[in-house]
Amino acid sequence: MKVVYVDVNRCLGCMSCQRVCIFHQARKCNGQTPNIWVSVDMDRRKIFTSTCLQCRSAACLKACPVGALSRDPETQAVVVNEQVCVGCGVCVIACPFGNINMEPRIRVAAKCDLCGGSPECVQVCMAQALHFGDLNELAEIKRRQVRDKSETTLLIRAVEKKDVTSE
Repeated sequence: MKVVYVDVNRCLGCMSCQRVCIFHQARKCNGQTPNIWVSVDMDRRKIFTSTCLQCRSAACLKACPVGALSRDPETQAVVVNEQVCVGCGVCVIACPFGNINMEPRIRVAAKCDLCGGSPECVQVCMAQALHFGDLNELAEIKRRQVRDKSETTLLIRAVEKKDVTSE
């Protein structure tokens, strides 16, 4: 299953991904709400980015009372059929990550649909903080990054400890 992975350590908070997502939604369904969110906390100098995780066992998909959500057979993304959606908001409530919203102008659920398999947000990300790929492959890359960072931290601590004890 393919997903959009966000490397929050690389995100600059430029919001290009949000802008292109709004543009994509406007072309598709007259929407105005992005399906990727960037929040900048200036006090803590942190950037938070979030988008649909395309959960294997998607609570939103199971919760929809009219069957407006389904899996795209090609991308495996959970997608909303705007013609079937009645705007009840049950899927919004069901998503444990808050990654579905109601499009206010047209009262239908909106979420990341991976742009049909070529996410525009990933293409415009100048910082290369967004990646699109197989969930398992991206998870392995992240595990390696964490392991490499841990090994580097341990090495630095060992050198610091050696410097302190040799004085």
